[in-house]
Amino acid sequence: MSQEPKKKNTEKRVPKGDITYKVSLTEEQRDVKRECFNYKINIITGDAGTSKTFTACQIALDMLFKRQIDRITIMRPTVATEDIGFMPGDSRSKMEGWVIPVIENFKTLYDKNKIEKLLEEETIRILPLQFCQGVTFYNELTLLDEGQNCTKEQMNMVMTRVGRGSTLLITGDMRQNQLKNKSLSRFKELLDLQGKTSLIGFHELKENYRDPVVREVLELYNK
Repeated sequence: MSQEPKKKNTEKRVPKGDITYKVSLTEEQRDVKRECFNYKINIITGDAGTSKTFTACQIALDMLFKRQIDRITIMRPTVATEDIGFMPGDSRSKMEGWVIPVIENFKTLYDKNKIEKLLEEETIRILPLQFCQGVTFYNELTLLDEGQNCTKEQMNMVMTRVGRGSTLLITGDMRQNQLKNKSLSRFKELLDLQGKTSLIGFHELKENYRDPVVREVLELYNK
């Protein structure tokens, strides 16, 4: 049985004013960030290049630095749901390759050395999905990136881990489903809950920040 850990970060003095980041959010991203604070569970969607993960990372850091949570937990499906147990090292070293985009976004937003220290202290924790069973998240933000690559069982497991004082933030885009059997993804079923519940926040990013060729390629592929 999971035991609620002692509060640490949330007991510290709350800093005055806004947190200063190396890169600021756009108006669209700020709107999504503001809306996310109204829900315990949030889903951020958008095409490739709309900065879903970037926005989610700033939300997570903001809650951490403003003492609203004790820890950030990062999870990302290992695509095709394969077992990573054969890989050498601890859970962090095994998962680092999968979560590089998340960590790099943290370092883009804030001091690289500070982020590395938070990772070493496990104030920012990397957790493989298969290790979630039986875990309850207390006073933390859980960031599930690339949610479209989650099976029904994985999605159900993650969404039922939320404990007191915690927030779940899921990013995803069905068009980027990388599962070998694409029908195993249950992200669309999650999106279909929009309008059926007031307990989950659904947010879509539309502005693309990559080269214009990305937008053209997406339009061609999605015809």
